[in-house]
Amino acid sequence: MQKNCTFYIVRHGETEWNERKIVQGQSDIPLNEKGVIQSKELGKKLRDINFAAVFSSDLVRAKRTAEIIILEKELAVVTTKALRERLFGRFEGKHIRELKNTLGELMIISKEKQKELSLNDVENDEEIVARLIPFIREVAVAYPGKNILMVTHGGLLRAFLAHLGLKIPQSLGVNPLKNTGYFVLESDGVEFIVKENNLF
Repeated sequence: MQKNCTFYIVRHGETEWNERKIVQGQSDIPLNEKGVIQSKELGKKLRDINFAAVFSSDLVRAKRTAEIIILEKELAVVTTKALRERLFGRFEGKHIRELKNTLGELMIISKEKQKELSLNDVENDEEIVARLIPFIREVAVAYPGKNILMVTHGGLLRAFLAHLGLKIPQSLGVNPLKNTGYFVLESDGVEFIVKENNLF
């Protein structure tokens, strides 16, 4: 029986747009000073974990977060569009309240809601899961029994958590996922088991 691969899946550090509650989507916004500090702190927390590989979104805020976390390790960050943030289309650069007013408090974007609201320029949850899960499965099969660091984004994490059946408490507000929050996931390439959740 194949050993599980253990993923540490991290949301990137803070950016100026996070601070101002502006929707980023695939706009390429760098970390702010606080985001750099958050990444360094997480690097210290994960210092003793022996990562076999590091993957991040190709957007600079995620890649930089990953680079800072593994600063003391001799590893290269491999970037991929599979870990990119949700495409938010017309909402990118707008205040998050516009997104909330259109999509509702939970900001779930199903195919049906996408069609109903004519949001063809916004990526739905199914589309995100369809690009993310095959990538995670491939990595799990390639690194059995190993630890993997992945750095990604809040919108993608929301969709993935919903797919795993993990509800984000509505009481936590519109954007409850902490910058440099993370969760630990085990997978053999088929099953997904959440072992630890430090996202909220």
